[in-house]
Amino acid sequence: MTHVLKRLLLCVGVNPPVFEVDDNEEDEARRVLKELQTVAGEEVQLPAVFIGGKLFGGLDRVMATHITGELVPILKQAGALWL
Repeated sequence: MTHVLKRLLLCVGVNPPVFEVDDNEEDEARRVLKELQTVAGEEVQLPAVFIGGKLFGGLDRVMATHITGELVPILKQAGALWL
């Protein structure tokens, strides 16, 4: 799913940093995920997308906002897209 998100963001003109977790880092990744869920106050879907330093959501939310045409304005407002 990370590949799908990265390709979508690249297609709209954003070059996203991607942090992938190796198999030997799974325990640390689970700990960080639990912390994210505590801070966000909701379940965090992986891959998690942050826009403008704030948790935006997972693949479902990114795809939904792209389909409705809301993604590009959100990215522009956050300074992630300069068109």
